[in-house]
Amino acid sequence: MVVSLADLNHDLGLLSAVHLDRVVAIDRAHTGSSRRRFFEKRFAAAESNPDDFVLLGIMRGGALRGFAIARVLHGEFGREEDVAVLDAVGVETESQDRGIGHKLMDELVATLRQKGVRSLHSQAKWVNYDLLRFFEASGFELAPRFILERSVSERLSEEVDEP
Repeated sequence: MVVSLADLNHDLGLLSAVHLDRVVAIDRAHTGSSRRRFFEKRFAAAESNPDDFVLLGIMRGGALRGFAIARVLHGEFGREEDVAVLDAVGVETESQDRGIGHKLMDELVATLRQKGVRSLHSQAKWVNYDLLRFFEASGFELAPRFILERSVSERLSEEVDEP
């Protein structure tokens, strides 16, 4: 499935493992480190279970300029309906502010809707202001729940405050 985006002079299509190096490079430019193993796992899982993933990319001049990767979770978060999680999204630095990310999100949402998915979840660090602005402009809102985490590599303090 390839849809022409004449207004951007880009082609939107499905990603595959042949795009791995470029996805890793775009992501590294934003995160500061390589997440190659994460993307290798996502591409392998999508190949094995294509109905559970949506991997989109925007090409121009034969090169990948941006990507979005989401996975569908069946009956997760205590719900009976399917939800999706946006695992990664990225646009090469030199192609930002041209609507590429928003075109990816629009196509991702349309594809998820066709799959019967009711909502799209993601997460970002509070200090990643650019990503948070992008998510807000893409229609994301704060979810009505807290995500908590704790280190499992550090021991809990033995001190307990007793009243």
